[in-house]
Amino acid sequence: MAGGTRSALTREAVLDAAAGLVKRYGPNALTMRRLAAELGTAVTSIYWHVGGREALLDALVERTVAELGEIRPSGRTPEQRVAGVARDLRRQLRDHPHLVALVHERGLTERMFLPAQRVLVREAHAAGLRGARAAEFVRAVQFQVVGHVLVERNRERAPVQCPGEEELWSAEAAGDDPALARALARPVDTERLFVTAVRALVRSLLAPAVPTRPSDSAG
Repeated sequence: MAGGTRSALTREAVLDAAAGLVKRYGPNALTMRRLAAELGTAVTSIYWHVGGREALLDALVERTVAELGEIRPSGRTPEQRVAGVARDLRRQLRDHPHLVALVHERGLTERMFLPAQRVLVREAHAAGLRGARAAEFVRAVQFQVVGHVLVERNRERAPVQCPGEEELWSAEAAGDDPALARALARPVDTERLFVTAVRALVRSLLAPAVPTRPSDSAG
């Protein structure tokens, strides 16, 4: 029976099931017994395919890092391509919160972001940025994505607000700007806000550097 189960099971199926458990319940919920029950097999069969729990966690981390690295820019302009990379990275971080947390817990966060950073480096070079300006460009985009995702998660996890934004914003509170008050009272469109912020950031970072005038350095 065990031999038949083992031959029907694959390493990828084990990793898929493990990733599903982590996604639904968090890393601490991933035990070999629970995973075996999820797959309808024996614990020994799990060990045969992936080794122990530490080896399983390492395999999950490796797969998550590989999946996050599959970002291919598209678009006609550097701004469009970088905005697309940022959107893809945000989507991946939002789609795999528990797996990303697992990567972070195992001290591999920087490695996780390296593939996306390399894509941004190529876009920076293609736009004519080099050296410190290119590094600033890469990190600014990365921090924008991560920061936005963290704010989104905090808002999603926060208790119901009383009073809510729809009650707090009046024309008077918005500086006698009724249209602004109505806009701030509506739910936040996080996707639209993210794209707006990224495009503005990228446009600013890709703008040609303003040369220093002789009079500016003479004083």
